[in-house]
Amino acid sequence: MIDARCNCGALALSLPGPSSLVVACHCIDCQRRTGAPFGVGAFYPMEAVTISGTPKEYVRTAASGGKVRNYFCPDCGSTVYWKADNLPAMIGVAVGAIAAPNYPAPMRSVFEQSKHVWVEITGALHLQQSSAPKTSE
Repeated sequence: MIDARCNCGALALSLPGPSSLVVACHCIDCQRRTGAPFGVGAFYPMEAVTISGTPKEYVRTAASGGKVRNYFCPDCGSTVYWKADNLPAMIGVAVGAIAAPNYPAPMRSVFEQSKHVWVEITGALHLQQSSAPKTSE
């Protein structure tokens, strides 16, 4: 088991181990969510994740038209995880919240039409738009 948590530790997730589905997203919403040029999420089946703490939720409409629910700590503001309507059985976990330097690299890099020109992600499938990842873990 590994954990992901906010900066202050009030919101935490227990995860079964590294995910085989890690995605770098360069969409403008992920840039704004993270305050960085892209976000990196590890996707897990909902039933494999245990959540402790009470998050605050922010709902936005994704580029796909579906809703994305971001969950963050109401105390320190760190976004720890999200759920997307187009992946109802999965939970996305911010790889930065896992804070493990040896965590697997992204296997997909999506929404590259808004990728910063100096960002280079090697070894990943590169997509201008996003496509829903396969949900088999």
